[in-house]
Amino acid sequence: MKVYTKTGDEGTTGLIGGTRVPKDHVRIEAYGSVDELNAHIGSLRDQAGMKSYQERLVQIQEQLFTMGSHLANDPEKSKMKLPEFLDEFTHDLEKDIDSMEEELPAMTNFILPGGHPSVSVCHIARCVCRRAERATIALHHSSNINTSLMVYLNRLSDYLFVLSRKIAQDLGAEETPWKPRG
Repeated sequence: MKVYTKTGDEGTTGLIGGTRVPKDHVRIEAYGSVDELNAHIGSLRDQAGMKSYQERLVQIQEQLFTMGSHLANDPEKSKMKLPEFLDEFTHDLEKDIDSMEEELPAMTNFILPGGHPSVSVCHIARCVCRRAERATIALHHSSNINTSLMVYLNRLSDYLFVLSRKIAQDLGAEETPWKPRG
């Protein structure tokens, strides 16, 4: 099987089920943003100080692949059986958030992203996650999608924020509070 098919040379792409849509279609934006998020999670997994989080991050990447299959699916034409996207995925994120927050000092200010390359990569993933969430919500306005996908992305961005703080703590990186001037 060749990597290139030339079927997208005119600016369209195929969904699961065979429907062709423009490459700038809201559905493509949604699953493309989830794919980009998955790549950033992979980059985060490869950063210094991430050994104890790698297994969880691989699970998140697998869940994002499952999500991508749901977003790339034409719900009206596809007969393909997709892997289930479970509410349990979101509950697991919530448990992880609660566990990490128990070990972190209370926040008294907004925090500027940065302090260590691993922390910065985590914040980039969080921002891409928010974009994926917005794109998925936009798709939901025009197509019936599983709302668990939107909830998961919302919670994943929270997870990534708390993880950035936990990584900073683990690595002894200083958090820089935002102090508005003026």
